[in-house]
Amino acid sequence: MTALEAVAVHLPPRLESIEDVGARIGLTPRQLRLFRRFHGLDQVRLDPDGTLLDLLDAAVRALPELRGNEHRVRYLLHARNTPVAVPYPLNPLHQLRERFGLTNADAFTVTQQACAASLLAVDLAGRLLADDGDPSALALVVAGEKTFTRDAQVLPETTIFAEASTACLISPGGDRNRVLSYAVRQRPEFYGRPAEDPELMVRYQREYQPTMIETVQAALDGAGLELSDIALLLPHNVNQASWRMICRQLGYPVERVVLDNVLTVGHSFAADAFINLRTATTGGALRPGDHYLIAAAGVGATFAAMVLQH
Repeated sequence: MTALEAVAVHLPPRLESIEDVGARIGLTPRQLRLFRRFHGLDQVRLDPDGTLLDLLDAAVRALPELRGNEHRVRYLLHARNTPVAVPYPLNPLHQLRERFGLTNADAFTVTQQACAASLLAVDLAGRLLADDGDPSALALVVAGEKTFTRDAQVLPETTIFAEASTACLISPGGDRNRVLSYAVRQRPEFYGRPAEDPELMVRYQREYQPTMIETVQAALDGAGLELSDIALLLPHNVNQASWRMICRQLGYPVERVVLDNVLTVGHSFAADAFINLRTATTGGALRPGDHYLIAAAGVGATFAAMVLQH
């Protein structure tokens, strides 16, 4: 059974208010009021002087469990929202593999599911390791991206992006953070640029909550659990308002949703799942044996949920 062996998080030291970001990329006062007052955004972590390689490197260096186990890593995956992140022929993932001596690892990117790509990467890594049949083998999943364009900095009416990064070691079996189920729902009718198509945006906003709830329920069914069995819900950090509304629909206590990082980190693309897991474990919110659920949505549109046991 796929397990998360260890998780590391890198938070760039620079914090920018959403007003400072807005001034730089041309957000209107109305948009900023929406982000702050309704969506509950405040600050985002950014590293304007660093590259994508710097960002991923920092997360891997924060993972002491990798030291001495580099030879066991068979797969290196980058869970990425943006299909193209650097100009050809640069390849920061291959540079990362060489820098950390992951000579036995196949390196590739998982994309096309936007901010839900990290859950796909965990599921794919687990299946690859299971097929290999080596119980000592590992996979390393990294996540985190640069906000190098205006489109990569803001999703209109929804969120402002940040630049935190994560690294997660995956094993084909283990006693903690075991993956019990994974569910995904894809809505390709929302592929495109909703920000430039008001009708598409309205339809997406209308379908967002019911599709997310359907996906969460599918993951619970796959794990053979009820929502009441879930000790903690780890969301993607898109905003606070959407999760408060989803909790009302589900009848789930919003106090058991890790929302603090929406304010202090921002929405870090596909890295949110591991950032929130790190917050939950270091803060003592999860006890051994607890069941928890990670949920994410990516524009395009992909909805994903994963149930794990701590």
